[in-house]
Amino acid sequence: MRPRPLTATRGRASREGEPVDIGADDSSRHRCAPSPPQPVTMRAVTAHSVTATLRAMSLERPIVLAIETSCDDTACAIVDGAGRVLASSVSSQLAAHRPYGGVVPEIASREHLANWPAVASAALGPLGLAPADADLVAATRGPGLVGALLVGLSMGKALAYGLGKPFYGVHHLEGHLWSPFLATGGAPAAAPPGRFVALVVSGGHTAIYDVVDGAVTTLAETRDDAVGEVFDKLGKRLGLAYPQGPRVDELAERGDGAREPLPVPRVEGELFFSYSGLKSAAIRRLEALERAGLVVDPTDPPAPVLDLLAAFRAAAVAQLVSRLERLHRSRPFALLAVSGGVAANRLLRREITAWAADRGVDLRLVPLGYSGDNAAMIAFAALLRHRRGEPGDAFTVEAESRIPFG
Repeated sequence: MRPRPLTATRGRASREGEPVDIGADDSSRHRCAPSPPQPVTMRAVTAHSVTATLRAMSLERPIVLAIETSCDDTACAIVDGAGRVLASSVSSQLAAHRPYGGVVPEIASREHLANWPAVASAALGPLGLAPADADLVAATRGPGLVGALLVGLSMGKALAYGLGKPFYGVHHLEGHLWSPFLATGGAPAAAPPGRFVALVVSGGHTAIYDVVDGAVTTLAETRDDAVGEVFDKLGKRLGLAYPQGPRVDELAERGDGAREPLPVPRVEGELFFSYSGLKSAAIRRLEALERAGLVVDPTDPPAPVLDLLAAFRAAAVAQLVSRLERLHRSRPFALLAVSGGVAANRLLRREITAWAADRGVDLRLVPLGYSGDNAAMIAFAALLRHRRGEPGDAFTVEAESRIPFG
């Protein structure tokens, strides 16, 4: 049966004919690494609203309320039955973790607890909605930092149980995998095809998946470091402030990677990734520059360092593209969905767009606002499971730091 629509205008809504004010998206990506604790203070919440021209559109049920707390971002989102992101709010903990160069698990957990009321209010308030107006509740169950996961998962289960709503415990990578089909500006999500290939690249994951009617099979993954992880590690060695990966990408734009290129691992007949060698080669080259007397100011790196970062980024991206090329030659695919925090990398977006265009592959690049950790992708993953007729998860589902996927 077709879900009953909601009419979207300014104000409050819970049933057809009552108004809903639509919100939009925001998120960020960071790498998790333990460090000593420090006192917790409230962080700013980021949320955006779509334009007034969208306020009269008809919305569809079910309405999904989702929570994401797998690492250092506290996020809440509301998505309707058409996959429209009605609201997405994120509270970043950058200021709390920056002194340690990485995420402190205990701080992350306490900040999630402190920030949740403001995050939920930022998502629900402009819509005039209460948690009881949701038809489904979803939360990330893993992988991630267990203490951080427990905060969001426990809140999600408690809300669903208290309100008598179905609950979906979502795998974090499942959220990323479907995020390229989300749209910005309050538009409906694109319908995922029956079969496609997904590339998920982040600070903790680098993998290619084959997706057939919702079933996911791993085709390749990293054997050591994730691609985002080596960006962070090289940036930390250089003395860059946390989060280092995006800053490495930014600085690489100013360098010339062709002057002294770094090698790309080539393993015939294999699809797996390996980034530890590239990380070591880049750090050794940096150390050689320092031994030669080069003074490296992380706030304004000299030209040789900028060239090194450009060469490092070029080699990292080339490995991703080469594996996709190898896969496409052996088993051609029509659509490629690219997601995860590293999908925001400038060079990767340029190179993978060109590669897909040359081979006639339909490319779905995750919108930048959904590339990092966010609750909109968790809501959409739960919505897709609901569409496939899955009844939801038992309230006994637990948070796990490592969960197999595909």
